[in-house]
Amino acid sequence: MCPSSDTGSQKRGYIIPIGGAEEKLHNPAILDRFVEICGGKKARIAIIPTASELEDTGRNYEKLFRKLGIQHARVLPIITREDCQSSENLEYIERADGVFMTGGNQLRLSTTLGGTPVAQLIRRRNAAGMHVAGTSAGAAFMPEHMIAGGYEGSTPSPDMVTLAPGLGLTNSFIIDQHFRQRDRIGRLLTALAYNPFAVGIGLDEDTAAFIRPGDDLEVVGSGGITILDPSDLSYSSMDKARRGEPVSLIDVKLHILIAGGRFEIAARKAFSE
Repeated sequence: MCPSSDTGSQKRGYIIPIGGAEEKLHNPAILDRFVEICGGKKARIAIIPTASELEDTGRNYEKLFRKLGIQHARVLPIITREDCQSSENLEYIERADGVFMTGGNQLRLSTTLGGTPVAQLIRRRNAAGMHVAGTSAGAAFMPEHMIAGGYEGSTPSPDMVTLAPGLGLTNSFIIDQHFRQRDRIGRLLTALAYNPFAVGIGLDEDTAAFIRPGDDLEVVGSGGITILDPSDLSYSSMDKARRGEPVSLIDVKLHILIAGGRFEIAARKAFSE
């Protein structure tokens, strides 16, 4: 699956992975910014709660967006692959300014949406300018290569991560969420060690990467983002390591960015606020 790309006449929409547990009441900076780039109070937002097993997850976000002033926020009841064929769901996404994918289990997203008309339409609409946000599992699902699961810990190991195909909005990044809170640097490094092409984004809770067309990102939220850049990797022992053994990686660059910080993917450079 190829990543979505600019259509030529119009720039691609933002890709907005959120680390989970975003502030929803007192200072919802991330959600406010998402609403703003979608067009403000007149925006039309489609909420996809597929990742969650809780029946009220989608409705809770619908109420939240309405409190933020959005008049047109709708939960799309996508539970089965058959629901991804629904003309009503497809028509709403076609007219939406933004899509928001909730948290839960990213494998539920990939196995339900993968290869369906809904997934294809989200990719086409993002390429044409629609913005796509996702929190927790919704964030992990966004790139071409998705972290489906794994183990906590700081030292990479061959069996520390499970990868699966994601939505394919970008192939420039691999995303992990609840990053500092759940000690996930080891599994993100493991994912990068398998193919040091992408840049790793480790998202703390209540923290988001607002990724512009061209894959440059800006940090919004109260936590930090860990950027792992393997482009200058000079040595990896991944091909020799057995299950459970530690992996050596030399010359991986690490950046910690907080609100206002930026990372430019083409130049592979990080900037403070």
